[in-house]
Amino acid sequence: MNRIGKPHSHPSNKPPAHLIGVGLDNKDGHKRITKAERFAIVGGSQETHERMTETVVKTFEALDRKGKTLDSIDKKELNDIIKDSTPK
Repeated sequence: MNRIGKPHSHPSNKPPAHLIGVGLDNKDGHKRITKAERFAIVGGSQETHERMTETVVKTFEALDRKGKTLDSIDKKELNDIIKDSTPK
């Protein structure tokens, strides 16, 4: 227990990491929100929102193939996966 009587939190007790994408180019007034278990995408034009969503879905597919999670992957490796997952 810590000094204020609460159990110490262990890494296994913390909630899993999530990715959040925010699009800032919306000019049509639509509020776009896509939520899933491991990510949320908010805002953006239709094209930007769809592109961000596709990128995140492909990123998690790549992580799953590698047997890794956001909590276990190196930031540089995650950055590389995101770049590779971004539609051209």
